[in-house]
Amino acid sequence: MKLQQLRYLVEVAKQGLNVSDAAEKLHTSQPGISKQVRLLEDELGVDVFIRHGKRVVGITKPGKAVLEISERILREAANLKRVGDEFSSQSAGSLTVATTHTQARYALPKVIQPFLKQYPNVSLSIKQGSPTQICEMVLSGEADLAIATEGIDQFRELVMLPCYQWNRSVIVPDGHRLLDFSEVTLQDIGKYPLVTYDFAFSGRSKMQRTFESAGIEPNVVLTAIDADVIKTYVSLGLGVGIVATMAFEPAKDIGLKAIDASHLFEPSTTRIGFRKDTYLRGFAYDFIQLFAPHLTREAIESQITRAEE
Repeated sequence: MKLQQLRYLVEVAKQGLNVSDAAEKLHTSQPGISKQVRLLEDELGVDVFIRHGKRVVGITKPGKAVLEISERILREAANLKRVGDEFSSQSAGSLTVATTHTQARYALPKVIQPFLKQYPNVSLSIKQGSPTQICEMVLSGEADLAIATEGIDQFRELVMLPCYQWNRSVIVPDGHRLLDFSEVTLQDIGKYPLVTYDFAFSGRSKMQRTFESAGIEPNVVLTAIDADVIKTYVSLGLGVGIVATMAFEPAKDIGLKAIDASHLFEPSTTRIGFRKDTYLRGFAYDFIQLFAPHLTREAIESQITRAEE
C-alpha cells in the first residue's frame, strides 16, 4: 500500500468518479491511475468502486469506509510534512486562505501586506467562494484557513474562531430621498427595489427575518457576490443597495452615499477557521493574529483543545 495509491483513490472520488479528470488534476495518466487503484483493491481484498465496463459508476459500501480512512491518512501525512517543515524552515512554506470577495477586497489587504513583509518566503494564495465553498475547500485540503461569516455552522469538522463583528449600510446615489431622513427605517427602505448580496453569502434567514419581523417583503431585484457589482448597479439607478459597511469607500465611490443601517440589522460575526486535525505552521498562527489580534497562539490552541474534547 502506497500513499500515491490513496491519493489516486481519493482524487477519483473528488472528481465525481471521473478517472480522466483525476488524472489531469494529478498530472498523470488515466491508465496509471486505474492500474494503481486496481492493485490497491487487490491488496485490500475489496472493490472500492463499482464499475460498468471501463467506467467507474459508484462507490461500494466498503469503499466508502476505505475512502474515509484514506482521506484521514493523507491529512496526517500532510501534517507530518508540516511538522518537518516547521522545524527545518520556520519562515518558508505556503498558506492558502479561502474567503469571500468582501473579506478579500476590504478586510485582508491590511493583513496581507505586513504578513508578506514578515514572511517574504511564504507563498500566500487567496481563493474566493461562497461560505459553503470556502469551508469545503478547507475540508478537502485545498485551503488551510477559511474566513467566512454566514453558512458555516454545519461544518463541525472545523474550528471556527470569532474575529470581529460588522454591520450594513444602505447605499444610494447622491440626491436620493432616503438621505433626507434623520434615521431610516425598514419601511423606508422597503419602498425601493433592493440590490444586495447573494443570499448564499449574506445569510438569507437573517435578512429575511429582519424584514419579516417588520411585516415587510423586500423587493430584491438583483443579488451579487461582489459589493463592487452591487454599487455599480445602484449608481445606474437599479435600486437601493445593502452592503457591508466596510465595503463603502467615500473617496472611491464617487456619486454614492452610505446610510448607516446598524440599528436595523443584527450584527454579523466574521470567523476564521481550520480543520480540527490540521497541524498549523507558526506563520499560520501569525496570520490569524494579524487578522484578529485577540486570537493569540495560546487562545487558538485553547480552542483546539476544547474542540477535540
